[in-house]
Amino acid sequence: MNRTSTPTRTENRRSGSHRAPRDHYQEVTDRIIAALEAGTPPWRKPWDPDKAGGPAMPRNATTGQRYRGINVLTLGMSSLAFASGDPRWATYKQAEDRGWQVRKGERGTTGFFFKRLELRDDKGDGSGPDGDEDAVRRIPLLRAFSLFHASQIDGIPDFVLPTIEEAPWRAPEAAEIIVANSGAVIRYGGERAFYSPATDHIQMPPHAAFATSEGFCGTMIHEMSHWTGAEARLNRDLRNHFGSHDYAREELRAEIGQMMVCGELGIADCDFSNNAAYVASWLEKLRLDRKEIFRAAADAQRIADYLLAFHPDYANRQAGPPESGPIAGDGDAAEAPEPMPIAA
Repeated sequence: MNRTSTPTRTENRRSGSHRAPRDHYQEVTDRIIAALEAGTPPWRKPWDPDKAGGPAMPRNATTGQRYRGINVLTLGMSSLAFASGDPRWATYKQAEDRGWQVRKGERGTTGFFFKRLELRDDKGDGSGPDGDEDAVRRIPLLRAFSLFHASQIDGIPDFVLPTIEEAPWRAPEAAEIIVANSGAVIRYGGERAFYSPATDHIQMPPHAAFATSEGFCGTMIHEMSHWTGAEARLNRDLRNHFGSHDYAREELRAEIGQMMVCGELGIADCDFSNNAAYVASWLEKLRLDRKEIFRAAADAQRIADYLLAFHPDYANRQAGPPESGPIAGDGDAAEAPEPMPIAA
């Protein structure tokens, strides 16, 4: 009689049958690639412009904090995102703590945060003073958690869109306030909208060339997004020629940043470039580098933060003490930003 035994974990590892850890970078990148190939980038109108009040950035249902960086894209790709005009999400525990209940059978949507792990290099030779920063390695670890949309939660109060008094940055003139306070040089005339790094000015067609006022504002915000990249501001490399991969790389950041600002300001008619060459270049870059979309989302968040800070009401509202929660950075080890609060 032959005896059988269950393979040990070590034996499974040796045989290659153990389950490999999930690669969240690759999973998100694959979803973005699929969306690009389908012609539906998640940063191009991931909302219903017919809903009252226009778009709104995803936020936590219990803390009110906005989700940031890559989470804006991952939540925007959910079939639930902005479908009801309700931008609220919560973890299962947060809902439970409030007496709400995630309905049985509902599936969560993955959110991400970076946890910084500090490792001290102990050489054991007595070299280097204690506390030497050079002896500490900081490793950002990508962590995932599950979120549920308000429409999946029983007992959650109805969403009430904030009034203009409560959120003055959603007033029609908000974009104009941001542009005026930024000090950016705007010149009007011609048929093209662009930012010139050489002269540090934005060129815009006349207002009458746009079908809607929101279309004008959306285009202005896009060029302002490029404007933030100057050395004296956020210092991105803008020395690239039209049609190059680096040009498309900058365009990706400007498009996502534009979406974030438009969403925060409630601008529904936020036109984007339909240049097929950009999309082809983005696809090529994403296929080669699974972390690129995380870097792009982090840069776009910096763009949005920089521009929105020129609206005094928005800046004052964000000036309070940050709420506690996991830290979030949206780049990789080389380009991760400093830790910032995120709802989770």
